[in-house]
Amino acid sequence: DPGQNSDIKYLTYPFYAGGNRGRGQVYPTGEKSNINSFGATQAGQITEITTSEKGESTVVIVNSNGVKTSQIVPAGLNLIVKTGDIVQADQALNIDPNVGGFGQEESEIVLQNPLRIVGYLAFCFCALLTQILLVI
Repeated sequence: DPGQNSDIKYLTYPFYAGGNRGRGQVYPTGEKSNINSFGATQAGQITEITTSEKGESTVVIVNSNGVKTSQIVPAGLNLIVKTGDIVQADQALNIDPNVGGFGQEESEIVLQNPLRIVGYLAFCFCALLTQILLVI
């Protein structure tokens, strides 16, 4: 146990995971999914940004004639605008989640007990064997 003996160290292994990010889609009703960039519906100044309990952001834009429009940006998207900003029609309100097309994450796995790996491999083998025997 490294907590009791400082000469013993946990083994750490780097872990890399990567995959393609989905491209922006449109639902059959014509609404955008939450993996799209949402643009301003009209040019003007942003007067209010509120967030609902579900995490959706409502952006209120007032144009030069004083006409207010509100636009809902789904939960999970990061806004790049703030109250007081001047926006043009169709200017992006959120960070485009599809930029790049490929995502990669790097992390570490800490091996605290080698018997856990043996147990995991035994479990995987048993699950594989069970699935094979169910097919036969």
